[in-house]
Amino acid sequence: MNRKKFLATASVLAIASIKGSSALYASNSLKKIPLVDTHQHLADLVRFGKGWTSPPVPGNYDMKAYFEATRNVNMVKAVYMEVGVPAARRQEEALYAIEMCKDTSNPTRGAVISGDLKSPEFETYISQFKDSAYIKGIRYGFRSVAEMEDPQLIKNTELLGKLNMSLDFTISPAWLPSIANLIKTCPGTRFLVNHCGNADPRAFLDPASISGKPNHDANERIAAMKTVAENKNVVCKISGIISTPSGSPKTAKTLAPGINHCLDIFGPDRVMFASDWPWCLKSNKLEEWVNILQEIVKNRPYREQKKMFHDNAIKFYSI
Repeated sequence: MNRKKFLATASVLAIASIKGSSALYASNSLKKIPLVDTHQHLADLVRFGKGWTSPPVPGNYDMKAYFEATRNVNMVKAVYMEVGVPAARRQEEALYAIEMCKDTSNPTRGAVISGDLKSPEFETYISQFKDSAYIKGIRYGFRSVAEMEDPQLIKNTELLGKLNMSLDFTISPAWLPSIANLIKTCPGTRFLVNHCGNADPRAFLDPASISGKPNHDANERIAAMKTVAENKNVVCKISGIISTPSGSPKTAKTLAPGINHCLDIFGPDRVMFASDWPWCLKSNKLEEWVNILQEIVKNRPYREQKKMFHDNAIKFYSI
């Protein structure tokens, strides 16, 4: 190694020693692995007005802001994720998402929209998008275990599978066994566990090192996630845990236990990176979240890292 290369290498190592090894891995790996963001929220307050949502940091989170948030990572594609607009404006949001997908100047190539799975009118609503190259599915926030057993909801969930659409869902960790039953009941529909199943990172750490009580027991949650993962028509999005309130700094060390069990339970072919931007800003910038996750998976085979960050999303969403 000549003197010039030696000094360059020494500089990178020095930066890593000061800021943590994530700087080193960001320079060596993040620029190489192409990223697909499977959970891109565009909370466009200029387009939809104010008063219907409250991003964690004041601002307008449109495509321009997303470009700025991703400028230091190799984000090649993204999937728009519904942002909870009022029910009367869901149609408008769906058309807005399609508009984004058609614009090849940005990375958005698919969209997951909102819909009421309990409604008898759901079939009419979702069927209008059955031939769309951009609408990939819907996201639904379950509000009770009883909803998962509702005949109308089950019928509409099965319809998604018939339309080759998927169902993103967010639920309380305590409801994981119940959602496993719904997933098993609808084998023709593909499901996505959002945000690591709302894992609380504190549950996997030494109790003496945390503040506050975790939202769930670690062993019970792991068992429940295994029950969910037994169904091969479900995948897990690695996200959300970065913004879960925990009373402690979010680092690779504190988040690794909660993330690694998801990676191990679902395996390398059924996990996908998601930013949950701008809600990740509750604790970290998007770039920092990517750096932390890269640090956590650095010892896994490069092939598995690329599957999580890129390949699985391309295949799952056909983008």
